[in-house]
Amino acid sequence: MTGRILRIELRRSAALGIALLLLVLGAVLLLSSTRFFAGRWMQLAVLARSTLVVLLPLALAGGAWLGRRDARYRVNELFASTVRPRWQRVVPTAGALAVSVVAAYLLIFLVAVGWVVPTAGYFPGATIVVTAVGVPALVAAAWLGMAAGRAVPRVITAPVLAVVGFVLVGLVPEWASAPGTGAEIGQPRAEPAGVLLLPAFTGLDDFQTIATRVSLLQALWLVSLAATGLLLLGAVRRRAVAFAVLPALLGVAVALPLLPAGGARGAAVVDPVAIELVCDNDGPQVCVTRAHAALLPDVVGPARQALAMMAAKLPNAPIRAVQTQQVTYWARLTSDAAPPRHSADTVVFDTPTINWVGRADLSGDYFLPSLLDAAWRQECGDQSVRGDVYRARTVATAWLTGQLPAPHPGSDPAETARLESAYQALVSLPEVEQRRRVAAAREGALECRDDELVALLPADQP
Repeated sequence: MTGRILRIELRRSAALGIALLLLVLGAVLLLSSTRFFAGRWMQLAVLARSTLVVLLPLALAGGAWLGRRDARYRVNELFASTVRPRWQRVVPTAGALAVSVVAAYLLIFLVAVGWVVPTAGYFPGATIVVTAVGVPALVAAAWLGMAAGRAVPRVITAPVLAVVGFVLVGLVPEWASAPGTGAEIGQPRAEPAGVLLLPAFTGLDDFQTIATRVSLLQALWLVSLAATGLLLLGAVRRRAVAFAVLPALLGVAVALPLLPAGGARGAAVVDPVAIELVCDNDGPQVCVTRAHAALLPDVVGPARQALAMMAAKLPNAPIRAVQTQQVTYWARLTSDAAPPRHSADTVVFDTPTINWVGRADLSGDYFLPSLLDAAWRQECGDQSVRGDVYRARTVATAWLTGQLPAPHPGSDPAETARLESAYQALVSLPEVEQRRRVAAAREGALECRDDELVALLPADQP
């Protein structure tokens, strides 16, 4: 009997309309950002979770709209006069809404899978867990919305819940990490652990994953919150309402002390498999990380061209090119003061831009200069780059190409003139002296010293 009612609710209630709205908006959000997850399973899982910023408020509002159905049709007194317990009447409707919103969420994920499968070289098992946390989140939002719609059966209830939900899920984490003042001005604060009670995630690096412990704690809290929503929906007396709140209180009491501070950055850990190197040895070795294995065919050619240009002019030139295995600075909760340094025979390049199908986007001729520039860089932690160091790197890279430094789009003409002047001063020296200075600059750069590199610039240049 309950199954038959559930099928009727799925066909005739607003549950399918709510699910369709979630599906369309979620798919639009994901498919408009394919370059951020194409070829990468974990990034897809995280971006699917980020759509909850929009989906959760809509689920709240949809639940409230469905929850006021009895009051809208003025059948509350009629149903209250029956001997059938209220929970028997609300469970099929709540189940239909839960099935609908969960199906919409999973379909959003499946639609986006088409941009991952063709080029993905690595499937982290945590992808399933990270994605699955969105399921109890949507169910909890839908059932809490139904309970609110039943308690306050007004037309304004649904839009108010949508706004409140968006502020809570979308804006509170931003406020919690807003830059500090005084001595900490401009520095983002570490979010309190309570931020992780909100299921939306943003800002994960390609080499990171969400710690499974964090995902399980979030799931525990969200399941308890969903239980509270269902109990509130079926509650009639005040004692039942008070009892309905207990699961959420127990969930937060267990999860909150165990959640780390720092929001998504605090919950993220480096995936050791994602940073394993995948190499092409048909010539000078070129390696990329397993997370970016699809980029290897695209970067091999430019990388070997750069190695050949270095070998032609640079003393003790590197003989292999390797993609960096360091997490991007903005994704780290704390700075790594002493990351592992690469050896002199290796040039470490940054990840190229990834296009909407998960391959390297090398348009604009930026990648080869960036590979040559990598000869003058070492992974020195969060060491800031001064203007004269940046200028010296540009001049040293131009020395490798044998051409004037290429002006950057929008660069100051005076800065371009300084770079050209410094380059001309370097190439006017005897060739032996040029090589000596450049070799000293590279040696200093590999030891995280800037003095030898800056010495390439004329002494009278500001």
